[in-house]
Amino acid sequence: MTQVFLVRHGRTSWNDDKRIQGHTDIPLNDDGRAELSALRVPSEYKSWPVHASPLQRAVETARLLQLKPPHLDPRLKEMHYGEWEGATWAELEARYGNALAVRARRGLEFRPDGGESPAELKLRLKSWLDDVRSQGRDTVAVTHKGVIRMALAMATGWDLVSKAPAKLRWDCGHLFTLSADEQRAIQVASLNVALVSP
Repeated sequence: MTQVFLVRHGRTSWNDDKRIQGHTDIPLNDDGRAELSALRVPSEYKSWPVHASPLQRAVETARLLQLKPPHLDPRLKEMHYGEWEGATWAELEARYGNALAVRARRGLEFRPDGGESPAELKLRLKSWLDDVRSQGRDTVAVTHKGVIRMALAMATGWDLVSKAPAKLRWDCGHLFTLSADEQRAIQVASLNVALVSP
């Protein structure tokens, strides 16, 4: 059984402002860099090969955590929010009113203007997970909130509309196992695994 340890990138100015980042290539801010410089992945994951989203906030996170140089894979990018990137949800609610909530209830078929749907994110994440499974190598991936939430949805059957089956902490890593059994292709092993001091 193959394992993947998923870590979200550190803080950016858009995170602090609650702005949707998506594919917009926002760097870490100074607070994010300081927080990551004081953290490492637990020792049991330190020797694993590393993959990362090519967006600079993920690449820099891998470097600051002193992980191995990552293989950059666009399938690990955040969901693309199209014309909504740079806006806050409050701004979108003011723009769209109740129509925004109606769209959000579409779950996997929700689509931001000019962006991709969660269903499309799921397909590219599944493609990456299938490759990791076929290689049979436990892997660390530095990625994004939406990708980790999608891994949780795939592992639990969560519809992305109802309450999440677990509260994910974004200053932690999340361990999943991969199996050849199509019905249990990805399973939760351990959520909210604390990163550690050097």
